[in-house]
Amino acid sequence: MTYIIGLTGGIGSGKTTIANLFAELGVPLIDADVVARQVVQKGSPLLSQIVAHFGREILTATGELNRSALREKVFNSESEKNWLNNLLHPAIRREMLVQLQVQTAPYVLFVVPLLIENNLTKLCDRVLVVDVLPDTQLDRASQRDNNKRQLIQQIINTQVSRNERLKVADDVINNDGDFAQTESELRQKVLELHQYYLQLSEKKNGRNL
Repeated sequence: MTYIIGLTGGIGSGKTTIANLFAELGVPLIDADVVARQVVQKGSPLLSQIVAHFGREILTATGELNRSALREKVFNSESEKNWLNNLLHPAIRREMLVQLQVQTAPYVLFVVPLLIENNLTKLCDRVLVVDVLPDTQLDRASQRDNNKRQLIQQIINTQVSRNERLKVADDVINNDGDFAQTESELRQKVLELHQYYLQLSEKKNGRNL
């Protein structure tokens, strides 16, 4: 049975960077953000429901979901955010579970920003947290997405605190430095964890034989 490593961290922490380093080592990724895009792709029933609710202004010129426009709508309204979450979360969860069940690799990286908030840690054998300071989150996310800092701060406020996240962590990667300066250190840390996770997978499968 595939060993499941839950990878999480706050917005702007660099989860994608770390996940991609694992992917370079051949580790399969199940990424909640990727799945979230899949379930609302152009022509999907869920996208039709979102358009019916919010209007066509949340679509791009090519008819795809404009995630930035949608984000502004839901984070300014608790009721709208709840409506969207109630629509999308069950569909995303179902698709992620399907992808987890068909894995045959020694271990898989389960990349979920809201892993803790959505109580998905129970699906994991181990939790890896990408850790940065809150100020770093704010700076990176606002620069990356060209979003207002106020909106990014709202998103941070909806996520568990840094301390709560670290309490759940089995392993931590500190990604608070300049990536250009720490890339080799990050690669080394990922490689060490990769080898460790392979050992844990062997132990788990040995017990299940």
